[in-house]
Amino acid sequence: MAAVGKDGRIIPWALVTPALAFTLVFFVLPFVAMVAVSLTTVQGGGPTFDGYAQFFQNPSYRQALVNSLQVTAIVTAVSILLAYPFAWILAEMVPPQWQRLALMLAVLPFWTSYVVRSYSWLLVLSQNGVVNQALTGSGLLAEPLPMANTRFATVTGFVHFFVMLLTLTIFANLKQLSPSYRKAAADLGAGPIRTFLYVILPLTLPGIMVGAFLTFVLAIGDYITPQILGGNNELLMPQLIMMQIGRRGDFPLASSLAIILMVVVTIAYLACARWLKIERA
Repeated sequence: MAAVGKDGRIIPWALVTPALAFTLVFFVLPFVAMVAVSLTTVQGGGPTFDGYAQFFQNPSYRQALVNSLQVTAIVTAVSILLAYPFAWILAEMVPPQWQRLALMLAVLPFWTSYVVRSYSWLLVLSQNGVVNQALTGSGLLAEPLPMANTRFATVTGFVHFFVMLLTLTIFANLKQLSPSYRKAAADLGAGPIRTFLYVILPLTLPGIMVGAFLTFVLAIGDYITPQILGGNNELLMPQLIMMQIGRRGDFPLASSLAIILMVVVTIAYLACARWLKIERA
């Protein structure tokens, strides 16, 4: 029950206390605990930056971060290129009475288990999968292409999921645009291409960047898709972190790597915020 003052008004702090308590218990305390663990070693002892030093000293650890950034950048770029035309078609070409149905069909991948989707793509891209069988059966290829257990397979699995996420954010932005913007551009002599480049695209940048940032955050921290589709042929940061926990039981190093990954995500957020002129306190 909310606390009420003598004048009958609800005390402001009583309204935010549940949210603050939830944030403290499920976000702040786990983060503080992870930072504390990252400053220890498996053998125990006082505070140390051993875990962070290992990351900068070990080339394979640094390469895992580079691989994660490369894969995430490719996934984000490809997802944007595919999602924008799709969102445009949904917003501009599909009749309004059919848009809800079209959106429902577009988000069907979200209704399928993440693990099931990854294994489905593994079956499609495997040596005896649908794609290779179609290419070899039609005579276009003599030998199957090595598509499964590669970066290409990882990117494909990611794009299949995140293009839908970007489509929703861009579609929402497109639907919010007033028709008067296009009429004003036409009155000033701008054709369809110039109107899109100088009016529509800048106004939909917030939707693009929100979707791109969500794609970046979710992709760079994902473990399942690279593990299933990548086949351990390329080490990414989430796999490296899980390796320290599952194989070595090195929780301090795993915590250090997780903190480094969080720093990278924070830098990405600040870069997006600055570009979109988001005011920060």
